[in-house]
Parts: sequence; structure tokens; C-alpha cells
Amino acid sequence: MAHLRFKALDLANNRSKIKVESQGKISDYFASDVFGLKQMQELLSPDVFKKVKKAIDEGLKIDDDTADAVASAAKSWAISKGATHFTHWFQPLTGSTAEKHDTFFDAHAGIEKFKGTALVQQEPDASSFPNGGIRSTFEARGYTAWDPSSPMFIYGVTLCIPTVFVAYTGEALDNKAPLLKAVEAVDKAATQVCQLFDKKVTRVKASLGCEQEYFVIDKALFASRPDLVMAGRTVFGHNPARGQQLDDHYFGSIPPRIYDFMKDFETSALKLGIPVSTRHNEVAPSQFEVAPVFEDINVATDHNQLLMDVMSKVAERHRLKVLFHEKPFAGLNGSGKHNNWSLITNTGVNLFQPSSSARENLLFLTFLVTTIKAVHDNAELLRASIASAGNDHRLGANEAPPAIMSVFLGSQLNSVLDELEKNGNIKVEKGDNMYMKLGIDKIPPIILDNTDRNRTSPFAFTGNKFEFRAVGSTDNPATPMTILNAIVADQLNDFYSAVQKEMKKGTDKRLAIVGVLRKYIKDSKNVRFEGDGYSEEWVKEAKKRGLANVKDTPRALDAYLSEKSRKLFAKLNILNEIELEARNEIQWENYIMKVQIESRVMGDLVQNHIIPTAVAYQNKLIQNAKGLKEVGVNNKQVVSTIESISKHIEILHTEIENMTEERKRINKIEDTRKKAIAYCDDVKGKYFEKIRYSVDKLELVVDDEDWPLVKYREMLFLR
Repeated sequence: MAHLRFKALDLANNRSKIKVESQGKISDYFASDVFGLKQMQELLSPDVFKKVKKAIDEGLKIDDDTADAVASAAKSWAISKGATHFTHWFQPLTGSTAEKHDTFFDAHAGIEKFKGTALVQQEPDASSFPNGGIRSTFEARGYTAWDPSSPMFIYGVTLCIPTVFVAYTGEALDNKAPLLKAVEAVDKAATQVCQLFDKKVTRVKASLGCEQEYFVIDKALFASRPDLVMAGRTVFGHNPARGQQLDDHYFGSIPPRIYDFMKDFETSALKLGIPVSTRHNEVAPSQFEVAPVFEDINVATDHNQLLMDVMSKVAERHRLKVLFHEKPFAGLNGSGKHNNWSLITNTGVNLFQPSSSARENLLFLTFLVTTIKAVHDNAELLRASIASAGNDHRLGANEAPPAIMSVFLGSQLNSVLDELEKNGNIKVEKGDNMYMKLGIDKIPPIILDNTDRNRTSPFAFTGNKFEFRAVGSTDNPATPMTILNAIVADQLNDFYSAVQKEMKKGTDKRLAIVGVLRKYIKDSKNVRFEGDGYSEEWVKEAKKRGLANVKDTPRALDAYLSEKSRKLFAKLNILNEIELEARNEIQWENYIMKVQIESRVMGDLVQNHIIPTAVAYQNKLIQNAKGLKEVGVNNKQVVSTIESISKHIEILHTEIENMTEERKRINKIEDTRKKAIAYCDDVKGKYFEKIRYSVDKLELVVDDEDWPLVKYREMLFLR
């Protein structure tokens, strides 16, 4: 296989430049492939447009006549831009998007048609997607239903209609439906709390900005690594002499081929209305990041999923491969998807933005403290929301937050909360400045400049938003955002009830609010941490504080099925019992399959590539040793190398055989959870590192000309 390695290297090093034409000013083509409000206003009658906009703004159902009008306008617009087909674009529980294309052309009528019924609903096969037992193979019916709050767009020659995906029996089979329900819940809960301060607030929107990290390598190098092709990560590979230790890649000059690729995919993304705004090198060699500006959380989620697809397809044109796996290369930083989340009122107020006004700061503190309390009380559920086989390789490593959920605020905000907790019982006389006495008016007006960033915190306040840093790079942000919005909505409801209870006793509204906040600050204090989340000291300290440290996915997923979580989801009408259990079943199965695939890839590479190469090289050395001995030279180093190779070959034979037998035993386990835990502990835990160690040692010993796998140093320094 070594010849394939060198052929791939030759191709990678002699690529011709792909010309990327300038598209001019971004404002001239931004969202040009999107059927948004602007296009609707131009093509729909005023009455119809008014109905559509109201439905989008208020989450109302669109009637049949309006749907017909929208469908007709969307068809005309799409065909004028070269579209020939339409599809309901949805996000099943596979971790990627899905679509089934139908033509506009009606062969019987001889014309292009597109009715409101086709816009509103389609029927893909629900049994062929992961459903956790909700649908049997012979019960295939499922429906995709139009989501008007996320705009239609043209991708290639297809009009894509963002939709939810539900079973014939009504259960959600996708990531979007629960997110929409969670967003609705936080809207209602936040609005009623805001009205304690400002009656003009009638709606609160959750917003999101996703920082997407990724690696890029040459396509030929990718194709020559079976582990990357099959598992998305390198199961073997010794660290190169130079990795990221010089800190010379982060924010450095972008390599020319990558720069052209970035310009190309950004143009495609901008035409689709994805507001990408930032590009840069990340910490590890060949690692990069793209980030958009903030958007409505549902649209931002759709855009992130679409962006990943755009990046992959554009990379093909440049003979590149984008790696979204959380940890494609051992010993180097992995990739996350930092979810920057905030809440915005219809009056334009960011509820996480401190102010120069003490009254507004009480509103800010209300949402800050309530969010901290929500994270504290639901830390294990929040951890479960970012659980995956890929993220397990990253969480707790040197570049990623630990599996312990904690909140970072910065020293100034911590001091404000400590002062509020301490001074909350002070006596307030008539005419006193209550805000001054409580220290609320001392909050710096621009925390954005006064709050440091803590890269080791999984959930950090960064000035006017929270950054959920623990989300994995392949994750659909809908899942963690569903959980975050749900737990905050629930906590806001509890807060509102507690304040109302105090006010009924005759307590002044401001003092009632402060009283509840003081209790929340005290009750949630353990989740606040300002230090190094990577340190062993924090692991010990977190244990003392009673904070969970669930390091693997199979056990982390248990949080979804706790009695507390079940009540939360039922109360907010986000997921019912059947949906919860089905989703856990799907995630456990997904974990099993991923670890199983990785173990099989390991076995294939070791038995068919590594051991034959090592044996062949060992035989060369044996012949050399015999030749040296015949001329009277006793080369101890050659003998030592032969013995070392023999030792590692023996280890690999034994460990691969044992791992194969372990898989056979585990595959007989019927309980999905127990099977996932067994794969975690008895396959991944027992064998992966042992096998990798011996293979990586052989990589250092076997002649470079013979080694079959493209090495890290050859993949990671693409210019």
C-alpha cells in the first residue's frame, strides 16, 4: 500500500490552482438564492404577504389559499433562476440533512406545476430513517411539514423548503420540531418575566451564532487513509515532530489553497443567505474556523447544517476534503461548534447586555442569574445534549472543556453577584436608592470589554451572550439549543411564579425580584468556576461541589430519561415519553455502530496493512543481520529493532483477536444501553489505545519507504 501513499502525496503536492472569480460587492448578491420576505413582498399580493408575515412572526398556521399563492410565487421565482425540482429539506435523526427531489414539470399537463399542498406537506419513508422503534418497517408513513419561519432557498437546481419531519402517529422524527417547541417555550416564559419590567415587550426571540471549526486536507491524502474514509478520524498516526507546539498556526496567514476554498464556499454561503463574517486559522495545523453573525435560532441552525454541506461540496471542486470530526488527529486540538446564544426582545433589547441604567441592570441580572440556575439544576441534561462518540474523544482534552458543566462569568460579574447575595437583606427606606445599596448600579456598562474569556469553560458569559463551547463540531446545534432553551424556559417560569408569590404577600416588586435572585445565586453558586477547567484540581473541586463528571456518551444519555427530565419535557410539551425513549435508543445505537466501525477499521488496517508491512521490513532486517554476521559484524541495534518489531506484531495479533472476540460477545447483548456501555468499556476502553500504541511505535521503526499509511506530517501542512 506504500505506493498508494506516495501517489497520493504526489497528487497533493502538484495540484493546479482552482481559479475563483470575484463576485463583486457582497451586498449585490447576498441572499440572491433565497425566497425571503423581500421576494415574497414583490411577488405576492399585499393581503397575502401580510398573512404570511404574520404567520412567520407569530408562529401561526398558513391557510390553504395562502399556501397556494406562496407556492405559485415560489415556483415562478425558482424557475426563473434555473430550478427544475423542489424538495422538502429536513433534518432527520441521522446527524445530517435529507431531501427527496420532485420535478415541477407535470408530464400529463405538459407544464410546470406546484400547488400549496405540495409546499405544505410531503411523505418520505419514515421507517427508513432512525426512529427508535416509533415506526416499524411495514409502517413507513411519515410527513414533512413546511416551516415558514425558515426561508426557502435554491441549492443547485432545486428549490429547498425547510420542514419538520414527523411520524404518521405524530411523534417528531427530526431535530427541528423539538427546537421550535423549545423556542416557543422560552419566548412565552421570557416575555412574562420581561413584562415585570416593561409592558411593551410582547415577544422574546432566541438568537444563535455558531462558530464552526474544521480541518482541511487534500482529497488524495484523505482517500489513501481508510480510517478517515470509514470513520472520519485517524485511528492510527504518530505525532509529527512539529505539531501545534510553536503556536504559529493560530490566526496566521491562511494557506493559498485554503484561502481560495474559503472564498469559494463563502460566496456560495452568502448567496444562500448564510451571513458568514469571519474566517481564520485555528490552533492546530490544517484547522480553521468560519463564523456567521447572529440570527434567529431556528434559521441559524438551518444555516449551520446547510453551511457544512456547502463546504463539503465546494471542497470537492478544490480537490480537498473537509473533516468535521471532533478529533480527527490524536495529540492535536479537536474541533467544536461554539454556540453563542442570547435572548432578544421585540423592543430590541438584548437581555444579556449590561447597561448604564440600574433598572435595566436588574433585568439583565434576572436573566443572567436565572440562566446560571438553570444550568446548575440541569447540568447532566445539558451534558447529555452534546454527547456523541466523536465528542467523547475531545471533551476533557487539552483544547476542549471538560465533561463537567460549569459557568464562567469573570471576576467583575462574580463580585456583583456576591455583593447582591450578601447585601440582599439590607433595609431600604423610602427614597433610598435601592439599586445603589445592592450594588446593581456598579455593573460596568460594557461588560463586553471587562469580561475575560475562559477557553476552558464549557458555558461562559462573554459580554452580551453565553457561549456553549462544549458542543461538538459535527453536532446539529438544534439538540443542545433545544435543551438550553427548555431548561431556561422552565427556570424563568419558576422565577415568575416565585416573584408573583412574594408580591401577593405585599412585597415591593423590585424587592421580590431581588429576593428570588439572591436565593438563586446562593443555590447555584457551585456551578460558577473561574479557574482552569483543564486542571486536575478542578476535577477534584467539582467532585467536592457535587458536580457530575460523566465522561462517556452511553452513561451521559441517561439524563434524558431521568424523572426530572421527563417532567420537564412533558410540562413544556417538547418531547413526550415515546419520543424521549426513541431518541435515546437511536443515540445508543449510533454510538454502538461508530465504535464498532472504528474497531473493524483498526482490525482491517492492522491485519491487512500494518502487520504485513512490519513483517516484510523485519525480514529485510533479518537478512541484513545475517549478512553482517557472515562478515563478522554483530550489530546489536539491528537485532534490537527486530525484537521490538516482533514484540509489537505479537501484541497486535493478540489484541486484535481479543477485540474481535469481545465484539462477538457484546453483539449478543440485546439491551441497547448495556450494549453501548460494553462497547465503550470493553472495546474502546480496553483495546483502542493499546492497539494504537503499537501501531504508532511501528510507524517510527519501519522504513519510511515501506510505511503504508499517509503520515500526520504529510497531511497537516498543506499550503
